[in-house]
Amino acid sequence: MKVLVLGGVAAGTKIAAKLMREDRSNEVIVLNKGKNISYAGCGLPYYVGHVIEDREQLIVNTPEKYSKLTGVTVLTQTEAVKVDPQAKKVTAVNLETQEEMVYDYDKLVISVGASPVKPPIEGCDLENVFFMRTPEDAIRLRDVVDSGTVKKAVVVGAGYIGLEIAENLKLQGIRPFVLDMAPHALPGFDAEIAEYVEGKLAESGIPVVTNVKVTGIEGDGKVEKVVTDKRAYKTDLVVLSAGIRPNTKFLEDSGIEMFKGTILTNELGETNLPDVYAAGDCAMVHNALTKKAAWSPMGSTANINGRLIAQNMMGAKLNYNGVLGTAVCKLPGLNVGRTGLTEEQAKAEGFDAVSVITVVDDKAHYFPGASSFIIKMIADRASLKLLGIQVLGAGAVDKVVDIAVTGITCKATLSDLANMDLAYAPPFSTAIHPFEHTLNVLMNKINGTFETFTPAEYAAGAAEGYKVVDGCLTPSIEGAPYVDLTKVEGLIEGLDKDEKILLVCNKGKRAYLLQNRMKYYGYTNTKVLEGGITFSEVKA
Repeated sequence: MKVLVLGGVAAGTKIAAKLMREDRSNEVIVLNKGKNISYAGCGLPYYVGHVIEDREQLIVNTPEKYSKLTGVTVLTQTEAVKVDPQAKKVTAVNLETQEEMVYDYDKLVISVGASPVKPPIEGCDLENVFFMRTPEDAIRLRDVVDSGTVKKAVVVGAGYIGLEIAENLKLQGIRPFVLDMAPHALPGFDAEIAEYVEGKLAESGIPVVTNVKVTGIEGDGKVEKVVTDKRAYKTDLVVLSAGIRPNTKFLEDSGIEMFKGTILTNELGETNLPDVYAAGDCAMVHNALTKKAAWSPMGSTANINGRLIAQNMMGAKLNYNGVLGTAVCKLPGLNVGRTGLTEEQAKAEGFDAVSVITVVDDKAHYFPGASSFIIKMIADRASLKLLGIQVLGAGAVDKVVDIAVTGITCKATLSDLANMDLAYAPPFSTAIHPFEHTLNVLMNKINGTFETFTPAEYAAGAAEGYKVVDGCLTPSIEGAPYVDLTKVEGLIEGLDKDEKILLVCNKGKRAYLLQNRMKYYGYTNTKVLEGGITFSEVKA
């Protein structure tokens, strides 16, 4: 079987290699526009920050090495410019010689990836304006950073790559500003979680300005200023990380179905045309929860789906489970991770979504290096189906996220996931795992034994008319009456049994214990602020 693969990097190289492992008699040819067919795109910010020192570490495989390892024929600097699915032919151009060649195929894989969005503004071509997509981008940026001429930088785009670039610029002594036209940083997180992260970034010296539109980049040959619809920012360097666009313009007359330039595929990785498959950043997959088409331009998606596609091309019928928007990101002093639906998305999909925010120990509190996780867990109230999770913390947030991924993929309910025998030892976790701890709290909330305001509800004014009671370990809320949980053995002086009372402590746990005790003594209208003063600013 002759297979033509358009594009390398993640999906294309994975499919091609797997095809040769399945049957070495296959003739597999990769046509790749660039010189590099396999590189660590997600590692580029860390090369800029000298976390990764050697540029060679960014190149996973050279074309020569990859060909010897797999038996795949690789033609670099060869750009596909036309697909004729009826004739089963692809026209490509050698970018060095400009020679046009025609390649025939039995089956075709389109994995041409995506390119950075170039904003429609003046100044993008000035010196010291960078994108961040290829090893060459990272190498050029680090050379400028290492020159010692840069004091200030503006990063346009507050997604994962943009924030990682900002962190690594700061590691090199550069003052970064991050601008984004969206309401919040970190797509895929609920607003209150994103706002918390934005606050922590500002504290670490990385201010994030949202709801701002970049209208121009100015300078005399070299960038000097970024202009927005609100104000201008003086800068020595700009990194544009405002999204990517699939490289599919050459397919517009091919008959391949697309949505906003992204190729539509089914669960087998097939397009609407016979013997034509698509994968990677140029292709749509589907959401595992909603079953709707979803774009997941992630190296993990490309590799996992690519491996299945190769097997399907050889005759298997392996359906891809779909994506959950799973992501994890390292920020200054704070790791962030998420999977599944946000609370807002879950409600939009028709779920009776209920959530809880906890602040829980990430390992035994007495163990050196112990810290906390902030976890937001989302489920459907009626079915108890787990829908999503968002995790912040200095520690291994990915392990909490991955448990949730497993649960959602297996269509588990909270009851199914309760009391799991997860790994415990003081250096690694708590006796009741942070995931299980949060699940228990959410179950308590659903069954009514834990009555709360979420931070989002509190910020929206839901606690208006409630008396704030300080239930912290020591008095911590100025102007609020303080109640020591350990001394409550009956009615509390100054608090009426039917009074609206908002119980607030450091993390939420002590306030829950206080609520439980107060209910026993006849208090009928108490609420606990989830996450306590760790997550929200509280005024009496």
